Amino acid sequence: MTVAIVAHDSRKELMAQFCIAYEGVLSKCKLVASGVTGSWIEEQTGLHVTSYLPGSKGGVYQIASSVFCQDIDMVLFFRAPDKAKEKDPEEMYLLRLCDEYMIPLATNIATAEVLIHGLERHSINSHTMQDDMETW
Repeated sequence: MTVAIVAHDSRKELMAQFCIAYEGVLSKCKLVASGVTGSWIEEQTGLHVTSYLPGSKGGVYQIASSVFCQDIDMVLFFRAPDKAKEKDPEEMYLLRLCDEYMIPLATNIATAEVLIHGLERHSINSHTMQDDMETW
């Protein structure tokens, strides 16, 4: 299971606390993140993270590209409410691709916890969900 983690600057501390709290579950996943976010996770938890470019330098597009190539199974996006109001093209592209390819996506801590608990119970698998949708 490959989990992408993205966080606005004002949500990095919250994201780090989340990763510490769920280190046991996340340690069983392949983690990818935008550059600064990946560094925060590694420093705070010791988890290995494959870091892309910083979000402002194209890292969000790299994650979106991985979603498009179906290399990402879940996205945890710790968005700041004030930043989320802006129409940031790369963020909107990432969200749209997650919708199109039925990739579980959390944009707040409450939904991130629901998805992590699903991972913990082995009840979330984006590829299985895609197969199920095709038979409807």
